[in-house]
Amino acid sequence: MAAETTGSAEAARPPGNTAPQQVPAIRISDLSVRYGSVVALDGVDLELLPGRICGLIGMNGSGKSTLFKSIMGLVTPTSGSVSIHGLDPARARSRGIVSYVPQSEDVDWDFPISVREVAMTGRYGRQNFFRRIRSQDRAAVDSALERVGLTDLADRQIGKLSGGQRKRAFVARGIAQGADILLLDEPFAGVDKRSEATILALLRDLADQGTTVLISTHDLSALPDFADEAVLLMRRILVHGSADEALRPEQLALAFGLGADEPLTTSPPSGAGSDAEAAR
Repeated sequence: MAAETTGSAEAARPPGNTAPQQVPAIRISDLSVRYGSVVALDGVDLELLPGRICGLIGMNGSGKSTLFKSIMGLVTPTSGSVSIHGLDPARARSRGIVSYVPQSEDVDWDFPISVREVAMTGRYGRQNFFRRIRSQDRAAVDSALERVGLTDLADRQIGKLSGGQRKRAFVARGIAQGADILLLDEPFAGVDKRSEATILALLRDLADQGTTVLISTHDLSALPDFADEAVLLMRRILVHGSADEALRPEQLALAFGLGADEPLTTSPPSGAGSDAEAAR
C-alpha cells in the first residue's frame, strides 16, 4: 500500500524549482525487518525534514520500536536502507547526530547512576578513549540539565525520580550530546500532564532551532497539538501527512485492525518468544 503524503509534510516541500529542496534529516528507503518468522517492518519509505516534530502512531506490534532501532542502527534490516544526514546509522550514532529516549521498561532504574551521569553519557562520543571529562563536557551537561529543569536533582539516582523527571533526564542527555535528531519512544507513558507539557515545550523549542524530533505516542487526542506531521504505521506506512489526516477514522481502522484487509497479521504468532517482543 502506498503511503499518502498530505498536509504539513507536503507544505514543507516547495513546489517546482522555485527554491532549493531541503535535504532530509532521515531518509528511509524500502526498509524491511524480520525477526525469524515475525514481520516487524515491511517496505517502509519515509523522509523527515530538519526542524519538525513528527508523531508516530500505531498499535502495539506495529513496528514503532523497531523503526526507532533501525534509525539508530541497533537492528540489521532484512532489506532496504536508512540514511541520517547522508550517513549510515552506525556512523551517525558514533558522531552523536542522533539520540534515543527509550521506553521506560527498557531502562534499569535500579542501576546506580545519577541524573548528571545519565546526561554525561551524551558526551561520550565527543571524548577520547579514556572518557576524561573536560570543562566543556561539564558545561554542556549543566546547561542541558538547566534547560530540562533538573539542576537541583543532578546528583540524585535516576530511579528516584518521577516518570516525567526520568524522561527529562534522557532528553537532557540528547541536548548535552548536541544531537540533531531526537527519537522518543512513548515519552508520555506514565507521565503527568504538567511534565508532558514541560517536555513538549522543550521539544518545540529544540525543533524551532532545527532539531528533528520523532515521537511515538498512544495519546492520539494530543497529536494535533504538538506534531507538525504524523506517521501512521502498521508494519508499513499507511499515512504520512498532517495529524488530522492520520487520525481520520478510516485510516485508524486500517492501522488498528478494524476491518482492514491486511495481509500481515496484527500480532506476532504465539510462541514467537523474543522475536515477538522485538517486533514492537
